[in-house]
Amino acid sequence: MSVFRSRVALATLFLVLLAAVWYGWWSWRGPLLPGYRLTAQPLVQRVVASGEVANRSLAQVGSEIVGTVAARHVREGDEVEVGDLLLTLRDDEQRARLREAQAALDELRQSRRPQAEASLKDAEARLQQAERELARREALFERGLLSEEQLDAARRAQQSAAATVAQTRVAAAAVAPGGSAELAAEQRVAAAQAALERTQIRAQVAGQINSRHVEPGDLVQPGRTLMTLARRDQREILLPLDEKNLAPLAPGQPAVVIADAYPEQLVMARVDYLAPGVDVTRGTLDVHLELLDEAPFLRTGMTVSVNIETGRRERALVIPNDALFHRTGSRAMTYRVVDGRVEAVPVELGLRGTALSEVRGGLTEGDLVLASSVPAGERVRVAARPVPELDR
Repeated sequence: MSVFRSRVALATLFLVLLAAVWYGWWSWRGPLLPGYRLTAQPLVQRVVASGEVANRSLAQVGSEIVGTVAARHVREGDEVEVGDLLLTLRDDEQRARLREAQAALDELRQSRRPQAEASLKDAEARLQQAERELARREALFERGLLSEEQLDAARRAQQSAAATVAQTRVAAAAVAPGGSAELAAEQRVAAAQAALERTQIRAQVAGQINSRHVEPGDLVQPGRTLMTLARRDQREILLPLDEKNLAPLAPGQPAVVIADAYPEQLVMARVDYLAPGVDVTRGTLDVHLELLDEAPFLRTGMTVSVNIETGRRERALVIPNDALFHRTGSRAMTYRVVDGRVEAVPVELGLRGTALSEVRGGLTEGDLVLASSVPAGERVRVAARPVPELDR
């Protein structure tokens, strides 16, 4: 029995020693930590942000005259063409003035013109009679059969008749076709017609009604905006981007737009231009994107997600962003494992994607790097994972 117990004790001691050696060996190798083995692969640098559908050009619709709205013919969202009727103002006064001006023109043509022509003919006949009478009296005067006073009376009568002809000729010319009186009357008719036309507020550009600020019965006056009209083919994406993300952006870069309301619809766009100044209250700069697809489902004010491609490498040494620490500009620190020990390695970065960054110096393909910060010199084991291909 004692021999059996001795053997059990020896076996137990052996197992304890074996476990201690095993534990010591594993402890000497260090803890098992997640990491990556670096590879070269394609890389795309992107800027991702949220924006809204906007319009580069909004036309403000107003009235040229003071008036009361009689009818509204459109509402928000309606598509209109140039010349389409938007609003009608009450036009009683304008129609009355047009009728008055037209009546004056008709009276000139149908009454004043014939009267002037008749008066001119009568004056010309009187002048001819006065001239004949003057010639007869001059002949009698030369023969001594008429006094000088009678001759002077005939001369005055002829001069008076000539003056009357001149006056009636001017009056007849004024009311004649194309005369000054007719032109003035026609201008009054045209002015009255224009005033009447101004009660019909029409679209000056083709587009979509964006907003309206008036209803029938409202009093309107010049200077007040009654509606806003988004010009056709002038939609864009307005992206208020944090100024920290502006460095890689440039006009012409391609982008993909996804409306929150239509996540399955991808719309192609490109960077059109960057606003010249930063909004100091928000720290953002407005980036304007030009839509390259029709996308009729996009509406002004709709929220969209934007993915802008700011750089691409067909082959680059890449490192996951969670393996980079203490990033400052294009430099960062990473922890490489060589022969089981940790080395702190400064690296220089190039393109930076949403999950991966390009390594331009400090590491080589095949290096093992940790996904966590570990003091240099520590002994560790690495559970190496392949670098994800998320930014292809």
